[in-house]
Parts: sequence; C-alpha cells; structure tokens
Amino acid sequence: MAFKRSIVVSASEDRLESLIEERLKPGADKKMIDERIWDLFGEEWCVMFTDLSGFSRGVAKFGIIHFLQTIHESQRILIPEIEEHDGFLLKIEGDSFLVLFRNANKAIQCSVHMQRTLKEYNVGRPDEEKVLLCVGLGFGKMLRIGDSDVFGAEVNAASKLGEDTAEAWEILVTDAVKQKATGLEEISFEELDEAPPGADGAYRVKYRI
Repeated sequence: MAFKRSIVVSASEDRLESLIEERLKPGADKKMIDERIWDLFGEEWCVMFTDLSGFSRGVAKFGIIHFLQTIHESQRILIPEIEEHDGFLLKIEGDSFLVLFRNANKAIQCSVHMQRTLKEYNVGRPDEEKVLLCVGLGFGKMLRIGDSDVFGAEVNAASKLGEDTAEAWEILVTDAVKQKATGLEEISFEELDEAPPGADGAYRVKYRI
C-alpha cells in the first residue's frame, strides 16, 4: 500500500508541475490551464490546522527531550479522535497537524472532543507537561495533491487561525465553516474583529469544555 500511495502522490505532483511549467510559457492560455488544474485537483473539504500553545517556549526552557515527549503524547491522544470523526491526517509538522474532513460538523465536533480529551489528560499534571491545543478550521474548494498536501484560500485562512491567532483551548473557524455548520448542540459562534486573508469572516467556537 505504501508503494501504491507513493506512485499516486508522485503522479499528482508530476502532473501539476507539468501544467505549471506549461502555464509559464510565453503566450500560454492561463485561464484554460487553470481550469484543467481545478478539474484535476479541485475538491471540497473542511481543513483543520492544529498547533500546541506555548510550544516553542517550552522547548527553549525544558529541552529537546521534552519536545519529543510532548509531540508523542499529542499524537497518541489526538489521532484516535481524528479517526473517530472521519478525518484524514495528511501531514504532521513538528507540533502541528494538517487534517481534512468531508463534513464541517464532524470537524467541529472533532475539535471539541480533542479539547475535552486534553482537559482530562491535563488534570493533575505539572504545567510543563500539559498539552494545550489551538485549532483553526476552513471550508471550501481547494487543490488536493494526492495525500500529501492541499492549497487554497481557505487552507491559508485555517492555517493562520490555528497556528498564529488561536490561543490555548480556542477553536477558530472561517465564515465558510460557520455557514456549513448545522444542528450542532451546545455550540455557538462569536465573531472575531479581524478575519485572515482569504476568508470573508472568522469566528470563535463557543463550547462547553
């Protein structure tokens, strides 16, 4: 399966690179090429970016072993929640996850369950061993390149919300996610003063921890 996956990813990347090179040629019909790229790779997803609050400061203070321990624990605790809510974990970079969901409701529910699971985990632990999560969600059409990466305005917005804007325990979403969320009990949304580039608006998810 790993060999098959590598072929699929490589084929996708090769095709995209070929089209980008064609787009760069003088006189290229960029509109037509863009349509081909979207036809090949355009898909609608809810994208999640996670980050661990205060992680860099913790590494500086407690060292690389603490860094590795925290990453290990976050993966052990949170990946089962992602799988339970039908998410696809595309990438892990340091202390951050990139996850895709077909359903915005499940992405929000997963985010809430992740936070609640971490609250239980943190009980009685010293501050330096607590895992504090930040989450950003976006929704819309994006370019998915095999199972390796995604690109798009909502991807960029979700990354900004999850990795730069959100603080510990926060779940921040774009307006597109809010519009897709329906029938969620004990969930409400509080509008943020600023929205990240690529999003029409941004909201803080209000939930019971």
